Amino acid sequence: MEKTAGNADELGRSYAALVKGRAWEGDEAAESAEPTGRGASLPQPLRILEALLFVGGTPLSAQRAGEIIRGLEEEQFSQAIHTLNQAYRRQNRPYTIEALRAGYVMTLRPSFRPVAEKLQSGPREARLSTVAIDVLALVAYRQPATKAEIDGIRGAESGGLLRQLVRRGLIQVVYRADANQREVSYGTTPRFLELFGLTSLDDLPRTQDLQGM
Repeated sequence: MEKTAGNADELGRSYAALVKGRAWEGDEAAESAEPTGRGASLPQPLRILEALLFVGGTPLSAQRAGEIIRGLEEEQFSQAIHTLNQAYRRQNRPYTIEALRAGYVMTLRPSFRPVAEKLQSGPREARLSTVAIDVLALVAYRQPATKAEIDGIRGAESGGLLRQLVRRGLIQVVYRADANQREVSYGTTPRFLELFGLTSLDDLPRTQDLQGM
């Protein structure tokens, strides 16, 4: 896993210094029927959950699963996770479902992770430079933020640093340029929260400098 230089507190200090200057029905009938051909019933809720976890992205919470599978309760969600993991262990699958922050993700078992690392030419280990931390802090606190806004605060060109942070999956384009907006805007990603140990953006440090703005 890529290492970053610093933590959420460092982001806060960096920013302070810079600115100072649709739904599926989940019921028993569907649960007991496997799809068989074109006239089959809708997928079982258990299979829908598995598909959501397989796709990946933000950790899947009981609340989010309930919005997608109408009528799914938190206890049913937890039981489904347990049932899937039991099946994976029984079938000796290389993956499992693990808790992450306020939800769950599908991930490789530890003994299989070296395989993924080899496919990716080994884990990247890189530390963010001080100027990259500065740009990341500005995006984190002011998002959606444009390049021009960041350049103006820093007093320096930030295009290369923004592209570097996008490549590392720490920020992403949240608004693209159109007739009303001449520049793209950037925001942070779920990977940013994970690497900096944050549950949400509300966990970013609030310094006296920020409170006084």
